[in-house]
Amino acid sequence: MYDLIIRDGSVVLEDEIIQADIAIKKGKIAEIAPDVSTPAKKYLDAKGKHVLPGMIDIHVHFDEPSRDHWEGFDYGSASMAAGGCTTYFDMPLNGIPPTVTEAALWEKKKLADQKSIVDYGLWGGLVPGNKEELAKMAHSGVIGFKAFMSEAGSEFDFSDDLTLYKGMKEIAKLNKVLALHAERNDLIQKLEQSKQKQKQTAIKDYLETRPVSVEVNAVKQALEYGEETGCPLHFVHISSYEAVQLITAAKKKGMNVTLETCPHYLLFTEEDFEKIGVTAKCAPPLRSRSQKEKLWACIQSEEVDMVSSDHSPCPIELKTAHQNDLFKVWGGISGGQYSLQAMISEGAINRGMSLSTISKLVSTNPAKRFGLYPKKGSILLGSDADLVIVDLDQTEEVTKEGMVFKHKHSIYEGMVFNSVILTTINRGTIVYSREEGVIPFHRAQMINGEHVKL
Repeated sequence: MYDLIIRDGSVVLEDEIIQADIAIKKGKIAEIAPDVSTPAKKYLDAKGKHVLPGMIDIHVHFDEPSRDHWEGFDYGSASMAAGGCTTYFDMPLNGIPPTVTEAALWEKKKLADQKSIVDYGLWGGLVPGNKEELAKMAHSGVIGFKAFMSEAGSEFDFSDDLTLYKGMKEIAKLNKVLALHAERNDLIQKLEQSKQKQKQTAIKDYLETRPVSVEVNAVKQALEYGEETGCPLHFVHISSYEAVQLITAAKKKGMNVTLETCPHYLLFTEEDFEKIGVTAKCAPPLRSRSQKEKLWACIQSEEVDMVSSDHSPCPIELKTAHQNDLFKVWGGISGGQYSLQAMISEGAINRGMSLSTISKLVSTNPAKRFGLYPKKGSILLGSDADLVIVDLDQTEEVTKEGMVFKHKHSIYEGMVFNSVILTTINRGTIVYSREEGVIPFHRAQMINGEHVKL
């Protein structure tokens, strides 16, 4: 007898969509067939609905330990479940202490084990002075390491050139990936100082301190270091066509490098930033309409490897207390709950991309890059039963009442998605349903992966 059978859904596989039942036993996919005859303890009717692999969001900030009043593993992972995400990777900031030592890693893991509703991985940090901790964190299970090439606005220090270069040499030895926030710190600082000296602190002034060239030059420098050290690289939240082209050229030369972009760069522009206000501040900032369209073209050409949320929440006061000085406003977007819906609605329904392509961007490619495939990231026999049932015939408006994360503000508020998340299943257990909401009784597991060259 099976534990659960999902009946008669449109099952989104890597290269096609088939009408089938999915049978689950002991947390694994046990059978995929047009009509599973073996009985089950429980059934879900998916007729007229689509069944996709759960999203793997490799870029979220849950702010524990010590800052769970911003966001914790409880509310954060619940919002992931509500958004069809079954595995996330938590970044090494903005907790206190940041995850830059083995001791801090174990402290964070203990909290995640207690609170998380869906499976998770943990990033370690590369910062000045922690080179000796990298091997310890690698052996204790970090998914990879994260470094900032510009100031992070928290206790997590940015990496100067020497830290970056030496860190890459060490991470290459450890067979891990270095994820990079790529913006040129020196240029940002000079531009910002000039603006503040002239008391120019509006949205357009903030945008002008982080032009595309700030991202492009940092990517170029990091690629040079990566080529020399042999360190596998992953560029987070890439926002410009020019940066994508640099990374694509490096791939063609044989470098082990991938990139992600985020839904907010694909749905919003700097014009929207002016209309929405402080809620839309992030780094890199939202770009022009032209850049947005070029990023979509890069997705169509498969030059973008994956899409992640960069869910970076904060109390609303950190957004609103300094509305007349954008440089003092916290830069981060609460969006993890809506990433899958955003990509399905805009990518598949509005732009005609296949659901298999969307699934590849948000599930399969992240799983493959970080060594989780075929256990996760695709609907295959023997894989973890990490699944999401989606209705493409319903619409849903984003409201404060529907937000599951702790602080109810988001760039997505007021948007109407052409899709609805009905059910999220993590290793065979239903962790969210539209009728019941989040079901917080599932015991999450920490994921340890190894990088794989896509």
